[in-house]
Amino acid sequence: MSEKPVDINVGNEEIIEDDPVKVRYNKREALLEAGREAYAHLWEPDAHLVDIKGKYAELADGEDTEDVYTVAGRIIAIRNQGKICFIVLRDATAEIQLFCRLNLMGEEAFADVKELDVGDWIGVVGHVCRTRRGELSIVPSQIKLLTKSLRPLPEKFHGLTDKETRYRQRYVDLVANPEVKECFEARFKIISAIRRTMEDLGFVEVETPMLHPIPGGAAARPFVTHHNALDRDFYLRIAPELYLKRLLVGGFERVFEVNRSFRNEGMDPQHNPEFTMMEAYQAYTDFNGMIDLAQKVIKAACLASNPTLQVEYQGVQIDFSGDWAQRPMCDLVSEKVGVEVGFDMDIEELRKLCDKYDIEIESQWGKGKLITELYDELVEGSLIQPTFVTQFPLETSPLAKKNAENPNITDRFELVICGHEYANAFSELNDPVDQRERFIKQVEAKAAGDEEAMGYDEDYIRALEYGMPPAGGIGIGIDRLVMLLTDSPSIRDVLLFPHMREETKNLG
Repeated sequence: MSEKPVDINVGNEEIIEDDPVKVRYNKREALLEAGREAYAHLWEPDAHLVDIKGKYAELADGEDTEDVYTVAGRIIAIRNQGKICFIVLRDATAEIQLFCRLNLMGEEAFADVKELDVGDWIGVVGHVCRTRRGELSIVPSQIKLLTKSLRPLPEKFHGLTDKETRYRQRYVDLVANPEVKECFEARFKIISAIRRTMEDLGFVEVETPMLHPIPGGAAARPFVTHHNALDRDFYLRIAPELYLKRLLVGGFERVFEVNRSFRNEGMDPQHNPEFTMMEAYQAYTDFNGMIDLAQKVIKAACLASNPTLQVEYQGVQIDFSGDWAQRPMCDLVSEKVGVEVGFDMDIEELRKLCDKYDIEIESQWGKGKLITELYDELVEGSLIQPTFVTQFPLETSPLAKKNAENPNITDRFELVICGHEYANAFSELNDPVDQRERFIKQVEAKAAGDEEAMGYDEDYIRALEYGMPPAGGIGIGIDRLVMLLTDSPSIRDVLLFPHMREETKNLG
């Protein structure tokens, strides 16, 4: 919102400014030199605006009350009209008009009101009325400046649309676009519903380390940091999986963690280097138990943020009701390419098939990796309704238990909705000998240049040697789920402070 040049008296010196930031700094200085507060210590509201608006919704036009309230909020708009001044005040719940009158406030207090700026935080004491034009208002007897805003809100801040400004300056975005707050309130409800559901199912919420001595629990490139006291490198958590499963070894039966994890990878509408997951592990069940769990948790999250189990995402209708489809990976790939794809195929046939669809491959990849690439490139993006893609190859599932009937595949699924993965789960591998062999293959892959391969976690092998019961485990991406349930096109829309490229323009 632009401001015209203002004349300001500071002591005996008259300063004429046309820089709105300087104008506000000079107002601050004038207040301090006059022995007044520009930043108050305390104000105690006794009501929120949404409650006042609800209570007096039926107040007749032109009717006054003697009901006095103490409120607080930010000034969103000001309109001076001689002996009256209209201010739009916004608190955390709603907006209301302040109908400021010279004859009620007195000349000195009214003059102070006229020095207020859009963006200032104020405390107000006043009674409720409805103007003759039908606007519910508070008529102030007192207005106290709580915080002087030194920087005007951006030009045309109402409905601010510039993405760079919105993501980088979320504090401005929340003022300019009140509906943004609704998205994050929905996020909080979704996470709360997930926690309640897990607790109702008998799961215990735990906390595990964010600094790991060995990158593990997922295939991803980690962030590396150095601990000075121990003089060793650590890795920011890419997944809490191996620590949570240690707890099953220790005797916990059902554990979960809503965790922040970090992956040093690219950024796009679906990925941010730090993100939120919910991971859970349950003894005495398998991946079928995780299918049941995924449906219960996600349906609860959906109902916490939407009235029904049918939602619209970017113009596409998604139906979460009933039981969701289950499809083996090889079946999906076979349908797409028109030939029977599986582990009975010669590896050269799989390579030629990848070449036919311009899929880049590496010479050391086995059949499982090639089939997975065909699925990733040709199939995943076409799955719109909730679908559990099952029977992942062993080669791309280093922590999942082998299928009892086919050792080439694992008892694992990914939940795909609108062409993206929302959950990953499997029957947990609890054979320490098998796990050791797979870790060795991961180390060999890392030595061959695979930066996403896991490290060799000897302590985790030791834990498995003590014995981990049969179990199922699952990870659900919270950020993507919030995107889906709030119809948000980018992960940055559901993160209060998404990561951005370094700002190059002057912050002054």
